[in-house]
Amino acid sequence: MTIEPDTTEQKQPRAAYADGPRLLADIGATHARFALESAPGVLRNVAVLLCDDYPGIVPLLNAYLAQTGGVRISHAAFALANPISGDFIRMTNRDWQFSTDEVRRALGLTTLLIVNDFTALAMALPGFKPEDLLQIGGGKPQPHAVAGVLGPGTGLGVSGVIPTVDGFVTLGSEGGHVNFAPADEREFAILQYAWREWQHVSNERLISGPGMEIIYRALAQRNGVDAPARNAADIVSCALEQKDPLCLEVLECFAGMLGGAAANLAVTLGAFGGIFIGGGIVPRVAQWFETSPFRTRFEAKGRFSSYLAQIPTYVIMTPNPALYGVASILSEHLRGRTGANTLMERVQHLQHELSPAEQRVATLVLEHPRKVLSEPIAEIAKLADVSQPTVIRFCRSLGFSGLADFKLKFAGSLTGTIPVRHSQVRMTDSTHDLSAKVIDNTVSAILKFRDQLDVNSIDRAIELLRRAKRIEFYAMGNSRVVALDGQHKFFRFRIPTSSYGDSHLFSLAAELLGPGDVVIAISTTGQLPELLAAVDTARAAGADVIAITSSKSALARKASICLAVDHSEDSTTFLSMISRILQLLLIDIMAVGISLGQENGGEHGDGDNERRRLLISHLDI
Repeated sequence: MTIEPDTTEQKQPRAAYADGPRLLADIGATHARFALESAPGVLRNVAVLLCDDYPGIVPLLNAYLAQTGGVRISHAAFALANPISGDFIRMTNRDWQFSTDEVRRALGLTTLLIVNDFTALAMALPGFKPEDLLQIGGGKPQPHAVAGVLGPGTGLGVSGVIPTVDGFVTLGSEGGHVNFAPADEREFAILQYAWREWQHVSNERLISGPGMEIIYRALAQRNGVDAPARNAADIVSCALEQKDPLCLEVLECFAGMLGGAAANLAVTLGAFGGIFIGGGIVPRVAQWFETSPFRTRFEAKGRFSSYLAQIPTYVIMTPNPALYGVASILSEHLRGRTGANTLMERVQHLQHELSPAEQRVATLVLEHPRKVLSEPIAEIAKLADVSQPTVIRFCRSLGFSGLADFKLKFAGSLTGTIPVRHSQVRMTDSTHDLSAKVIDNTVSAILKFRDQLDVNSIDRAIELLRRAKRIEFYAMGNSRVVALDGQHKFFRFRIPTSSYGDSHLFSLAAELLGPGDVVIAISTTGQLPELLAAVDTARAAGADVIAITSSKSALARKASICLAVDHSEDSTTFLSMISRILQLLLIDIMAVGISLGQENGGEHGDGDNERRRLLISHLDI
């Protein structure tokens, strides 16, 4: 293990974190770099460990922590050379696999974030100072512009950072796996050589440490040279120290390929904030890299040469840059700006103030948070060995109205969530691609919708429906199927329920309503004149109206309660498919809320219990 000198802020010492130092790590396929951040931007106990020396990530982390003197760590963030999607991670360049939550519990952490290593590096870009960088060629960065980052090491990482009004958004990219595009006959010969081994040759196959070795063998064959086997480090050494002609050609070819990949990233992102080169190879040969073919190739873009000439390119020279990126991501997470919160901390800090039974629920939350999220109240109570009312009291002790409200907020505090993204479906998409895009877009919309739910409005709507004498659904067009779904669900509660999809009929029906009746009006736009008129009639008759519509619509303003669906879709070209799914989710939430009304403190008679039994028999909950 290599221990580097501590770094401290000499001119203006920064206040230490009240909850102790934070553990930071940048774990690659070969090396793992660690530090303790004792105050913002202050890294101590910087260390580098060889991953090959450890059978898994937990032994690796324990080995580092043993060197720190047993300091108590509550919060940690790791950059990992791997795609990150969900709680379970299987590393692509090592035979390690693990659950984020299990690692968190094994280390006794309150918070553990794991992000892609180049997402972390991208997040470090805004904090770099001129002395941290070496500019290659011309160009000047534009303020508040997108920046790109890529870097060859064991693989090829790619990411970018987008400035926003309140910070920065990083791209979770796997851009190193785009197809390699040769620029001349020599690179085509290298591609043909690589094709012997792989049908798909990505940039990472060639613009990386292992890729440098492939270039070496390919050029040796092309040049008719009987060259000894060399690894990437030997190739660099022979080129720069021994001036070996073949090794020098390999480096020149490598730099040119990297320049082409950087140019492609720049035009893809419109990266007028600059392109930054990181990774484990280029910073070590920075002096040679200044005069390499990199910048010439970067600007060799035909009609877009002048476009690229404006974009500066830099080599990141500061040590361990990804550690500063994960530190920034962790800091924002704990401040709550990224949509997360410190609910785990609140549970931990308040645990001693709870009753003994509630403390058992708190222990379950801290040790098995994902199980608490996924299980119904009956199973949570069983696992914690408490009654169901105790689970509700625990939630209310933390300031939540019930278990549903607690779960909604708690979900955002855990790591391993699905990223929110949108992919445009194209006419040329294969069935596989369009299927993946439709599913991804829907999942992303649902997650965003979950985070924006107004739980208080849903509680009020459920209470109205539980006491309703009659429920009527008014909807037209694409929302008609949502109304029919609601009619079928609520009718099983033995509540008189009907659905109208004709404007004349629901106008007539509204005149027959009275106090205690409830209308559920469903409309994506919330602007249909016939629907608005019927709602006015229902309200005048004394009925309540629950609107499932846009929060800024006329229907929302006329309703007793608005359950907002603010997903934006072009309904002039496409059916509002995702909006319909979100509307259906609100129907399901209210239906399940009625069936489990006792959980939220309601008093049920035999009729209500029968309603619950009937719904549970028809829903898989």
